[in-house]
Amino acid sequence: MSITSGTVRLEVAGAVATIVLDRPEAMNALTVPLKTALLDVVQQVHHDPAVRAVVLTGSGRAFCVGQDLREHAALLDAGDPAPLATVREHYNPIVTLLATMPKPVVAAVNGTAAGAGLGLACACDFRIGAQGARWTTAFTGIGLTADSGLSFTLPRLVGAAKAMALLLLAEPFTTDQAFEMGLLTAVVPQERVLPAAQELAARLAAGPTVAYAAVKRCLHVAATSTLEQALAEEDRQQTLAGRSSDHAAAVRSFLDKQVPVFQGR
Repeated sequence: MSITSGTVRLEVAGAVATIVLDRPEAMNALTVPLKTALLDVVQQVHHDPAVRAVVLTGSGRAFCVGQDLREHAALLDAGDPAPLATVREHYNPIVTLLATMPKPVVAAVNGTAAGAGLGLACACDFRIGAQGARWTTAFTGIGLTADSGLSFTLPRLVGAAKAMALLLLAEPFTTDQAFEMGLLTAVVPQERVLPAAQELAARLAAGPTVAYAAVKRCLHVAATSTLEQALAEEDRQQTLAGRSSDHAAAVRSFLDKQVPVFQGR
């Protein structure tokens, strides 16, 4: 199945949904129509029980270069409030859905990831990066602070000191550097980025997605809680996972020395 909005494509194969940012002529810069379409598509796959893993990628030579500054400048000049409202109306809900989605999300970073484009990638659970891609936080270069969740996700991926340097200095870095600092799950040739991400997503989609959702929830809660709160959340999530059909079937398979088949329920 394939659905196209003009700026975002949704392709579903089996239990894997691939979301493609589709403005290759503008390196997938984020306009209001693209952000609106992306929010709609992410909500759709979030709530679709048939989708058990998600891939997010860009078309052409870039993953996403962040906010479309031509549109941004034109709206500022016109006195339109949209540029100042986009964090609340677009970036925050998109990043929240990606980060808390009860199924794994893999970013296939096929090229440049900058600004909010980097933020979208960091909101995913895995990041497969293309050799030779260019990365940058970009925000302070235009007199802005971080958005798209980077103040939360970046220090958790690379550490507080490195995140401070990346955000304040906004210097570009390479894919190899991104991997060395812990930002990436894997680095592959550019032509292998999407296939590698989809292979990983297919593997995850065939796995215990109820347990994956519980793991994501536990990690999300633990990031901003006390040990006591984290332990209480583990208790809640383990109870839910323990009641699943997948858990019962997997235990039986283990005892019978068989490979478990997970149904996502």
